[in-house]
This record gives sequence, structure tokens and C-alpha cells, in this order.
Amino acid sequence: MKSRILYSCMLIGVFLRSSFGQNTAQEAVLNCCEGYVLFLLDSSGSISSYEYSRMLSFMSELLLPFSLGKGQVRVGLLQVGTQPRLEFGFDVHNTQTSLQMSLSNTKPLRGDTNTEEALRMAKEWVLRPDGTGEAGSDLPRVLVWLTDGVKPGDVIGPMEELREEGVAVLVISTGHGNYQVLRQVVTPPVESHLYFVDIDDMSIITEDLRDAIIEILRADRLQVRDVSSDSAVLQWRPVLAGLNGYYEIRFGPAPSGGGGAGGPGTSPSTSGGQYQRLIQPRDSNTARLTGLKPDTTYTATLTPESNLQVLKPLSVTFKTKSDVLSPAVVTVSDSGTSSVRVSWGPLQPESVKSFQVEYSALPGGKLHTASVGRGQNSTLLRNLQPDTQYLVTVIARHASGQEKAMSVRVCTEEVRPALADLQLTTVGSDSLQVDWKASVDGLKGYWLTWEKQDDDHGSTSAPRSSLYLPPHLLSTRLTHLPPATRVCVSPVYQRTRGEGLCCTAQFNSDASAWGHRS
Repeated sequence: MKSRILYSCMLIGVFLRSSFGQNTAQEAVLNCCEGYVLFLLDSSGSISSYEYSRMLSFMSELLLPFSLGKGQVRVGLLQVGTQPRLEFGFDVHNTQTSLQMSLSNTKPLRGDTNTEEALRMAKEWVLRPDGTGEAGSDLPRVLVWLTDGVKPGDVIGPMEELREEGVAVLVISTGHGNYQVLRQVVTPPVESHLYFVDIDDMSIITEDLRDAIIEILRADRLQVRDVSSDSAVLQWRPVLAGLNGYYEIRFGPAPSGGGGAGGPGTSPSTSGGQYQRLIQPRDSNTARLTGLKPDTTYTATLTPESNLQVLKPLSVTFKTKSDVLSPAVVTVSDSGTSSVRVSWGPLQPESVKSFQVEYSALPGGKLHTASVGRGQNSTLLRNLQPDTQYLVTVIARHASGQEKAMSVRVCTEEVRPALADLQLTTVGSDSLQVDWKASVDGLKGYWLTWEKQDDDHGSTSAPRSSLYLPPHLLSTRLTHLPPATRVCVSPVYQRTRGEGLCCTAQFNSDASAWGHRS
């Protein structure tokens, strides 16, 4: 009896100790990180039912401590079979209850191990971060491949494409073959991202694999955006929200030689005092770095400081853009027959002493110049020749002594003489004499249209007829017309057709001659 009581007490002690360790592990990763984790699960015919259930149990234990949903970890499951299938996407499960229930109800696909098609789906759809796929942008993405290692297929190329697009690849193999293939597909370091384990011993790698996933998701929490020639914005996940503390940011030029961010706890360029320091409140998640030099590589380190929890510093390296000197863009507007407006940018009155605009007709026309003050970014060029192409060059003289020029070709509009008069004269009961007046110079011809007019309001329903006449003709006769006909004459220019004149003719029963002047 005593031995039975002692044995029961031992079991209770083991259970309590196990539960305490699990709760501690769960609390350690709650709200730890943010990103997308896609599991690529081999459920083909080479996986037995027992092995499949063990893999699902492993995934369940691995994911149990994570906080799920928006701003946390998002999980997806893509099964591999003859026809791979997305079991659930990143936006499906926001609670552990929902995720664990889904895993317990997941069934294998069977069939062939079509890993190549599954990777194509992952790359082109599930893990695509441009807004057209399941994953969002600017967040880390992890692919965890669970396989027995049997006939993995041609996966080296597709896996390399995923890694090139920023996806971290981790592999767990329950077989012990194809080591050379699998070691090529994982994201370095291999020792932390490739696991060979017997199906019954998968639980021994749970904590190591979870730590590897957390490390990847945390590594990309510090983002750099809106980089210009003299500023940049840091963005991070507010891990101090709800805690006492602050963020310390140190940034400065990266060490010569192009080194990246230092290890945890290091500050960029601390030797010689070449760094700047910022303090941000605990609820902030962005900071603007200013006073940067153009075309320079910088390292920034974010250190969350809290008395309640030790948090690892995060570092990032970025390069500022080259200083953009005006003019970077030259545009043309308000083009006429003898003038055109030229504009440029960006406007930099603090660095530009003056602008000079040079223009000449092509080819080989006389060069003209116009001076423009540094506070202006446009000018109107006048007294130009119509229907002529010009080469316009904008030259900026900067205070630094530099000069920058940009050229653009512009065309003036052609002269478009208008019609002066349109006269219709009835000839008989169904014919019209059409006469008009216009300057012949610059015209390529005339376009006549006529159609039946149904009522006094000018509406028409009959098909329209048309006729082109050369520029030397200023009249024509139209025959076999309906009782009410609307006639329009439009001038034809070199590159377009101008606005025309229109008149309506009514035929009387006595067919007496009459005229209508527009």
C-alpha cells in the first residue's frame, strides 16, 4: 500500500514539473515576434499513417506557445501530394484553439511526392509578399519543410529562388538519406536549420527548432524605410508596450570595409564618438534618423531597455541615397505655335545659384539662352517657329561649383488657319452647291460630311457620308440629298483635323434657289 502511494506521488510530481516547464516555455515566446511561417508537410504515399500523425503532433507542440494573428505569428499549412493543397492560409487561425483543432482534423493527401509543384505554389501565391499573395510585405517569412527524405524531387532550384526572395528555409527529415540535397536548400547556418531525426524522437528537436524560428522572425523586426540622401526611418515592433522602459537608438557610419551590423550589444561606430544617440518612449515603433550623409553606409542599433525583462538589441545596416542635384526631371507644357513652357525639378534654392536655359531649332538652328533665378523652376520660351522641333537644355549652377544639365526635345504646334465662311446653295430639288473660304497656306485639304437631319432640334439618325477634297478646291456639289441635310466642312492640317463649320439646307417644293451663310 505504501509503495502504491509513493508511486502515485511520483507521477503527480512528474506531471507538475512537466506542466510548469511547458507554461514557462509558453510564456517565454508569447508576443515574441511577428511574421509568417508556412509548413510544407509531406503527406504523400511514402508517409505512413503513423508517421503522419507523429508529424502533426510535432507541429502542434512546436506551435503551441506562439501568439497568433495580426501583429503576431501567422501560420499556414501546405500539404504535398500528387496535387498539393493549401490546407489553411495565414489569415485563417488567430487563436491556438482554432489552430490545434485544425491540425487534429487534417488528413493526408497520399499519391506522389510532388514537392516541386508545392514549391511553385508557395513562391507564386502563398509566400508572395507584393499584395497578391497570402503573405504581407515587410515581414519575415519562414518555410518549414517536414519530409521523410524519400524522392524529394528537383527542389534545389525552387528553394534557391525562395531564399533569393528573402524566405528562410528550414528542413526536418525523418529519414537519413539525401543529406547533400537537403543541406543545399536550407538557409545558413545548416547546423541550426537542418534536422535529421527518427519519427519517434521528433520531440527532442522541438525547442531548438522553435528557437531557430523565433531567431529568424526577430532578426527582421528592425526595418528601414523612406531612405533619402540625408535621412531614414527606423521601424520596429513595440516590444516594450505594457512595460516600463524606453528604446535607445545609436547610429553612425558603418566601419570601413563594408561590415554589417555588429553582434548583440554592440553599438555602431562607438570608437571615436562617430555615432548619434536617440531615446524613444516605450510605446513608439518608429524613429527618424536625420543629419545623414549622402551615399553612405550606416549601421543603427535599437536597444529596448526595461527593468522587468532582458531584450536583445537589434541592428540593421543601410545605405543613404546619392544627393539628387537639380535638374533631375524636365517637363514641357502649354505648347503653342510660337511658345512653350519648360519646367524642371527638384527646386533647390539653397544649393543652386542660378539656372540657364539654352534652346535651338533642330537641326542646326541658332542658339538662344535665357537666365532664370534660383527660386524659379519654369520659364516660358517665346518667339519660336511654328511646327518646329527644338532642343532645350536646362543647366543648374550649384553653390558647390558643380553644374548639372538635362536636355529635352519639344515641338511647337503647327499653324491651323480656320475656315472663314461656309455657304450652301440649293440646285434643283435634291442637290447643293457648297462653297467656303479659307487660307490655303498650311492646309492639307478639307473634309466634308453630310447627313439627314430628322427634326428642328438637329437630331440625326441616317448614316453619315463623307468626302475628302484637296487644298486647292474651295467648292463642291452634293447630289441626291434628303429634304433636310446638315453639311460640315473641316480643315485638314499636317497632323490633325481642325474644327469645322456646319450649315443645314432645306429643300422647298418649288426648288427655288436660296443660300445660307454661316
